Amino acid sequence: MISLADLVDLARRYEGDLSLPVDPLRVGDREIDVDATPAVMGCINLSQDSTYRESVATSTRSAVRKGRILAAQGADIVDIGAESSNPRTVQVTAREQISALVPVVKELAEQGIVVSIETYEPAVARSCLEAGALLLNYSGGLASDGDMFPIVADRQATIILCHVEGKDSRDVSARGVDEDPVPGMLDYFGRRVEHARSMGVDRIAIDPGIGFSHGESVTADVRIQYQARALLNTFRLRRMGLPICHALPHAFSLFEDEFRTAEGFFAVLAHLGGTGIYRTHEVPKVRAILAALRALGPQAFSLDKTESTARWIPMPEG
Repeated sequence: MISLADLVDLARRYEGDLSLPVDPLRVGDREIDVDATPAVMGCINLSQDSTYRESVATSTRSAVRKGRILAAQGADIVDIGAESSNPRTVQVTAREQISALVPVVKELAEQGIVVSIETYEPAVARSCLEAGALLLNYSGGLASDGDMFPIVADRQATIILCHVEGKDSRDVSARGVDEDPVPGMLDYFGRRVEHARSMGVDRIAIDPGIGFSHGESVTADVRIQYQARALLNTFRLRRMGLPICHALPHAFSLFEDEFRTAEGFFAVLAHLGGTGIYRTHEVPKVRAILAALRALGPQAFSLDKTESTARWIPMPEG
C-alpha cells in the first residue's frame, strides 16, 4: 500500500530535487510551463496490434477523426505511431509506416493540431517531420542517435528521449527491473542529452520509459511495482533540468475490467512525482484529474487542535 509515511520519507530523502526548475516544453511556436500547466499527449495507434483497442485507427480517415476528437477533448499534442512496441507483434517496415503516417500527419497539421510521431526509424521521422509533425517521440536507443539527431536538428523539432537501453523499444534483452533505476537513468540521459545538444538539438524532454525492455521473465506484478516506484521517483530526474514525460501504464492485470481507470490512477502518482507531460489513451479522464490536482494543490492542510472540534485549515505557502 502507498502510504503518506512512505511519501514523506521519499520527499525527505531527496528533498534537494523537489523544487529544482525544469525548462519549459517548446513545441513549434508554443512554450509551455509544464509545472504550472501539465501537457497532455493523446495517442493514436495505426497498428492494429495495439493492446489498447480504443486507440486503434483502421484508416487515414479514422486516424484524422480520432486526432480531432483528442484535440477537442483537450490534448495539447496528438501522438501517432504505426508499429506496436510489443516485440511479439509484427514489425512494420519504415516504408509501410511512412505510407500510413504521412497522410494523417499532413491533415492534422493543416488543421493546426500539434502532432508527435512515435518511431525509432530515421526515415519515418524525417518524412513525418517534413509533413508537419513538430515533435518526435523517439523510442530508439543509442545506436540510432547519430542518424536521428541531425534530422531533428534540421527541422528544429522537439524530441522526447525515451529510456531504451536496447536498440529500440521492441528490444527486451537489455535489462531487468532495478530496485532504484534513477541513478542509471541520470547517467544514461546525461550522455544522450549531451550528444543531442552537440548535434544541434535544443528542444528536449525525457521519458523514463517505464516498462520498455521488460521481457517475459518479468511478471506483471513486478512490472507494476516498478512502474509505480518509477513514477513516484520522477522528481529525482529534475536535476536534468528538462521536462519529464510519462506514458501512463495500463496495468490490465491489476485493474482487469476497469482497466480504463488505470491511467487516471497512475496520473496521480505521476503528478506527485513531478511529471510534466502525460501520454495517455484517456485524455478526458486524465485532464480532469490533473485539473482537480491543480485546484487542490496550493491548499496544503493541517489539523487545528486549538478548538474543541477539529477542523482543517489552510497552511501558509512556503
